[in-house]
Amino acid sequence: MTASLRLKLLLSHIGLIVLAMGLAAILLLTFLQRYFLEATEESLAAQARITAQTLIPGALAVGPTSEVQTPLSNAIQQQQTRNLALQAENLALPVGVATLSDLDLGYLADSSLQLGAQLETRIRVLDTSGIVLVDSSGEPEGASLQGDALVTSALAGQYDSGALRDAQGTLIAVAMPVLVEGELAGVVYLTQPLRDVDAVLADLRTRLTWSTAIALVLSGAVALLLSRAITRPLHRLTSAAGAIAQGQLDQQVPVRSRDELGRLSRTFNDMASRLRAARQAQTTFVANVSHELRTPLTSIKGMVETLRDGAVDDFVVRDQFLGTVEVETDRLIRLVNDLLVLTRADAEALNLRREPLDLAELARSTIEGLGPRAAAREVTITLDANPEAPLAWADGDRIAQVLVNLLDNAIKYSYPGGTVTASVGPDGDGTLVSVRDAGTGIPAEDLPQIGQRFYRADRARARAHSAGRSEGAPSGSGLGLSIATALVEAHGGSLRIESVEGAGTTVSFTLPSA
Repeated sequence: MTASLRLKLLLSHIGLIVLAMGLAAILLLTFLQRYFLEATEESLAAQARITAQTLIPGALAVGPTSEVQTPLSNAIQQQQTRNLALQAENLALPVGVATLSDLDLGYLADSSLQLGAQLETRIRVLDTSGIVLVDSSGEPEGASLQGDALVTSALAGQYDSGALRDAQGTLIAVAMPVLVEGELAGVVYLTQPLRDVDAVLADLRTRLTWSTAIALVLSGAVALLLSRAITRPLHRLTSAAGAIAQGQLDQQVPVRSRDELGRLSRTFNDMASRLRAARQAQTTFVANVSHELRTPLTSIKGMVETLRDGAVDDFVVRDQFLGTVEVETDRLIRLVNDLLVLTRADAEALNLRREPLDLAELARSTIEGLGPRAAAREVTITLDANPEAPLAWADGDRIAQVLVNLLDNAIKYSYPGGTVTASVGPDGDGTLVSVRDAGTGIPAEDLPQIGQRFYRADRARARAHSAGRSEGAPSGSGLGLSIATALVEAHGGSLRIESVEGAGTTVSFTLPSA
């Protein structure tokens, strides 16, 4: 997997570089080619206009006029205008001459007109029939260019330009009509090879190719280092996850960065720690359950064996043993029911039947049900109900179970003659229920563990027993507060415990209002 991911990172990195460089090269070359062609065309059009105005003073050249020229076209135009020698200071058209076709070629040769283009611009002057009258390349005059598409457009009075191909390669051509007094007098036809432009573009392509190759090598090296930096922690995480899958929960991976991989490593370590804690809690839970089940089962088994050995014939002993078996069986049933509630709470499968619930009335009925037990312990239970307490949105049976657990604990650990107070009142958007006693309290070192499954503050009970204040208090399984917490949290509420050793304990919980 790691090698595959590394390869994907490498290829994607290189592919991105190739795509970016290729796109940049295409856009740059296309832009420069269009830029050079437009600059060359503007220069040729300017030369054609100068040529026409020089040959025929007062003539009007039909073509584009660029008020804003690019720096490149302006430089080319100035260079070609300097190189083009059009010396016609003494040139004057004969009387009655109106068109270039009326001019005598000998007359042009005798004038001071010189055509030259050091930048390989070829200038040809055509009459209204497309016949060459003047050719700067020195070719014989008289050739007909009527078949040229650009010349055809110019003879129709329209300026035209375009790229041509001949034996020398690609050319750019400009055909510009020349008007005298609104009538077509001739055509100025300029062509220039694009060898310089092609050479510049070819050199640029070569440079871009080398730049792309160098960028690929550098990006490949960077991609290798980057992929290694990414895949190495992933490889460690994969190995550690595999070890955890095999039951080795002591796995930890080093955290060497604060980026996403570092957060992933920290999350993995936290997950491994939680799994270890869950495994330890599971082991402890199974051990505690086994211990709680073993005690009544051992007692029941011993009594059954005694009865089978002949004690059944003694009615007094038999009734006593059967009563004890019944008590232990009830204890087992309560334990199994408690474990079932916790299991369903952990699985979020309690199937609560919620409805608007009057917690004050529920607390009153629960107190009445626990009255005999409180009387046996010489404990008084009072209810402080605030009439402004809103109805709770809760399952009455489950909340009654919570109240029974809390009140039973308060009675169990209260001093004889003590008072347990249950209160119900508003608490923000919910309802607050509190159970307060003035009994033995919980030692500060035990308070953080109160509510954990099967945990008992044995030292507090031992001190209370030694003082003779908790005689006859039944020993619980240590699941009461765990069940109460689970049921309250299943309703979307919270439970908290406050206690001072020797001064009593207050357990309160909140529930959302209906």
